[in-house]
Amino acid sequence: MHDAQAASRPFRGADQDRDLRRFLLDSTPVIAGGRAILLQIADPVVAAGVRRHSDFARRPQQRLAHTLMYVYAVVTGTPHDAAVAAAFVTHAHRPVTGADDVDRQLWVAATLYDSAIRTHGLLGTPVDADRAEATLHAYAPLGTALRVPPERWPTSVAAFEAYWSSAVAGLRVTDDARGVVRDLLHPRHAPRWVRAAMPVVRILTVGMLPETVRQQYGFAWGPREERRYRRTVRAVRVLRALLPGALLRLPGPLLIRAMHRLARSH
Repeated sequence: MHDAQAASRPFRGADQDRDLRRFLLDSTPVIAGGRAILLQIADPVVAAGVRRHSDFARRPQQRLAHTLMYVYAVVTGTPHDAAVAAAFVTHAHRPVTGADDVDRQLWVAATLYDSAIRTHGLLGTPVDADRAEATLHAYAPLGTALRVPPERWPTSVAAFEAYWSSAVAGLRVTDDARGVVRDLLHPRHAPRWVRAAMPVVRILTVGMLPETVRQQYGFAWGPREERRYRRTVRAVRVLRALLPGALLRLPGPLLIRAMHRLARSH
């Protein structure tokens, strides 16, 4: 039987680097989460599974919350946190055709790393070559905890970029994906505060997509949208600069605690 804790142990040494740990605990994955999900479901098998086996229309924010729980638990948490998170995902994937496919699991993990790194850069956090390599190493358990063989995870940023370019070129957005996106970006049943934040979420999420993927989804994007996107990015940068670092690192621990509460309730 696959041991999620054992899968993550070789990478835990990176968490001993305080600066790297602070970087990994940053709230950037929260901002990057929507982009990652849109890229994940641009794979037709992933999109079909999400569309047919989740309550996306009523609770679209739930998948984002569960994705973020998984990221923080596996990348920044203890081996026990990682095991609980992996067990949740494995249970959710049981009825989904193709969910355990290694190529799909690798792709899902890759979207999380790429989205986090690119969002850090977008929001003004310097990500030099060493930090990108260390983060790639730290994100490897996102795949290996879900049975992706360790040798399948790219061993360098250059190898990752080669894999990423090839994978993005092969994406095909289907009607399943477009249906999920409608529910995610225009949630009808979400709490009022979530709906109030959605204009900002939408422009950031769509603006961060690769152009080819944005076109496949059919999003309107021209000079007006580009200007609005750049204004929003600047505003988020200013806001983040004003917030204390401890507050920016708060979502991770809160999400891990929520994950354990959810585990106890089941």
